[in-house]
Amino acid sequence: MASLWSGRFEKAMDEIVEEFNASIFFDKRLYDCDIAGSIAHVTMLFEQGIVSEEEKNSIVETLKEIRTEIKEGKITFTVHDEDIHMAVESILIKRLGETGKRLHTARSRNDQVAVDTRLYAKREIREIIENLKYMEHVLLEKADKYHDKIMVGFTHMQHAQPVTIGFHLMAYFQMFKRDIERFEQCFERTDYNPLGSCALAGTTIPINRHRTAELLGFKNVTENAMDSVSDRDYILEILSDASICMMHISRMAEEFVYWNSQEFSYIWIDDSFCTGSSIMPQKKNPDMAELLRGKTGRIYGNLMQLLTVMKGTPLAYNKDFQEDKEGLFDTVDTLNKSLVIFAKMIEKTEFRMENIQKHLGQGFLNATDIAEHFVKNKIPFREAHEIVGKMVKYCESNNKDFVDLSDEELQKIDARVSRKSLPDLTMEGCVNGRVSYGGTAPVEVKRQIKAGRQWLEGEQDEL
Repeated sequence: MASLWSGRFEKAMDEIVEEFNASIFFDKRLYDCDIAGSIAHVTMLFEQGIVSEEEKNSIVETLKEIRTEIKEGKITFTVHDEDIHMAVESILIKRLGETGKRLHTARSRNDQVAVDTRLYAKREIREIIENLKYMEHVLLEKADKYHDKIMVGFTHMQHAQPVTIGFHLMAYFQMFKRDIERFEQCFERTDYNPLGSCALAGTTIPINRHRTAELLGFKNVTENAMDSVSDRDYILEILSDASICMMHISRMAEEFVYWNSQEFSYIWIDDSFCTGSSIMPQKKNPDMAELLRGKTGRIYGNLMQLLTVMKGTPLAYNKDFQEDKEGLFDTVDTLNKSLVIFAKMIEKTEFRMENIQKHLGQGFLNATDIAEHFVKNKIPFREAHEIVGKMVKYCESNNKDFVDLSDEELQKIDARVSRKSLPDLTMEGCVNGRVSYGGTAPVEVKRQIKAGRQWLEGEQDEL
């Protein structure tokens, strides 16, 4: 069968050009979206009196048969099919003849691919959000379990202040919360129907775009036909949101990698998320965390690839836009798998409190608490900061901790300081005192967890 666009041409495409031009081998995964769009389109054409009821029924029934056969693997695509839109229409015409040729009335592949991709994007955004919510549930449960268990808090990878493990995990909860919000906002901007925009300028045929929007579950129609067929912002937004989300996954995965090392030994990762060595029998490697960290780069690459494609494309449709799908498909597949795998790994990871406890006595984690205590006793903060800095220096020089300092030693550092003037220097005392909103005190972590659960429960009915 000749190509559906061959009327203008005297020669067939060169074989290598035909292969280079074809997208069927990756865009075939849009078949269900493509067929859904076609069913809505022909239903609208019938309602507008453009095709007969008999023609509409034949087209709809045959499209449903084609969809089932593709799903069951009974249809094999070749390079001659060019893309999923041409493939489905060619099969339809083979089976229905002249009736099948009526389907493409008042539409172009330009708006057809746009509606297919938006339908696909909406479905994938929903799945990403569900997987993010699963991640959030896991983090809340783990944070609750360790809401009062103390670990080292770092800045610049140096011991900074004591925090609770639950507090640390709730920081990631907030990151993934923002990811959910970003994808929800992306969904809202994706939820517009471009079908009926045709090639770039609309059509003279009396169609009803709002009806196809209703049939396909879009909240509204796109406003400008030229923008409708040339817009890929929603895909860029998905890739951008996915990149930020993968960055969050990568940050936490990085912590899992070094927490799992012998130098830290903060966590025990379940064997089912680790691998061994082909030569060193003692090894238990955190390969899933490393892979999650590494796959962030490919998602960044997909974003940069499409940004680069789009930057030089004039209005309206250009063949360059065919390069939007493989990166999109790869990104949503990678992100969805990453979220599920990481959530399950977190679920099966436990903290080794006996090892963490050994680290809490290093690095003067309670130094800031002393400075703040001095402030509460009317010493200006900058002076308090300097006093504690001198105390740290003295302790380092004399191999001591704060609790080892005598009144005589403290008086030499500053006359206003004595053992009686020091606060509770235990890690529990430091952590329990940080009750400021958003702080690490267990009671405040419990509040954060409760707020997180309430927010997540309110999200369950969205989209």
